[in-house]
Amino acid sequence: MTLFGGPRMRARVKARRRRLPVVVVSLTVIAVCATVAFAFRRDMAEARAPTLGRSQVVESPWGPIEYADVGSGPPVLMIHGSGGGFDQGLAFSTPLARQGVRIIAPSRFGYLGSAMPDGATVEMQADALDWLMRRLEIDQAVIVGGSAGALSATQLALRHPERCRGLVLLVPAMYAPDRLPGANAAPDAGTQRMINAVLGSDLLFWAGVRGAPDFMTRMVLATDPATVKAASESEQRRARAVMFHILPVSARKRGLLMDSATAGTPPPWPVERIACPTLVVGARDDLYETDKAAVDVAARTPDARLVMYPGGGHLWIGQDAELWRTVGAFVGELEPD
Repeated sequence: MTLFGGPRMRARVKARRRRLPVVVVSLTVIAVCATVAFAFRRDMAEARAPTLGRSQVVESPWGPIEYADVGSGPPVLMIHGSGGGFDQGLAFSTPLARQGVRIIAPSRFGYLGSAMPDGATVEMQADALDWLMRRLEIDQAVIVGGSAGALSATQLALRHPERCRGLVLLVPAMYAPDRLPGANAAPDAGTQRMINAVLGSDLLFWAGVRGAPDFMTRMVLATDPATVKAASESEQRRARAVMFHILPVSARKRGLLMDSATAGTPPPWPVERIACPTLVVGARDDLYETDKAAVDVAARTPDARLVMYPGGGHLWIGQDAELWRTVGAFVGELEPD
């Protein structure tokens, strides 16, 4: 017998020492995974909160249509953009609702509780919105469409002009002769594959929002991250909220894919036939190049005015309060005495 044990004892001690780093790494990985899982579940619950108990669903010839109806006053049909739903429509138009306006905010095809009918088109979406207005006994409303939602708003004005007291197109993802085809798409196939994977997974999208916010701001919100960082704290919060509440992206994927196909390379439409007063709003540094569409649509629409901000990106950062004052004044001008 020796003072420090025999060879077997020393071998066991050495084996334990070799296993210790493995155990520490394993425990660390488990702790990190548990922390990530907790944060993911917490954030998903927070992201779903604005969609709970605030909407109604009605059956239509195109399947279920979800919408929210809040406020009182002149009716405004608020048509959300990509990554939205009725919740985005409500969030964007909150400043307008405070001005004494009734907001009807539908979820477009494939978003949240609204169906994606077979062979869905923007024209079908416009017909479904006309049906919803008739269901709600709204003879006329000011139609507001943002980004990809401007396509549905424009088709509603073209196909059902009797419904439109006025038309507002915010950063419209529409055709213009000098707007590059696929302006809403990724710059290369590899980035597009990455985006498609992210859009198919709540976890991946959440990881992108939390881990690569600048990349997501540029690629999803089409806004220079530096523009957001230089803005007021309230505008920074608004940008973060818009991104965060695309979650759960799994509940919006079908609508997002339709938007990618229709708003990326939209066809030219005869906006010369739009018969109602029209307000078109754009931002010069919109990375989706909707400023070019705004200029073209405003020039070709008979009774249109153009508001062009020098900066702010696709989210009109720094211009939100002014934009909704302008829209509110436009709605007020159209209200019968």
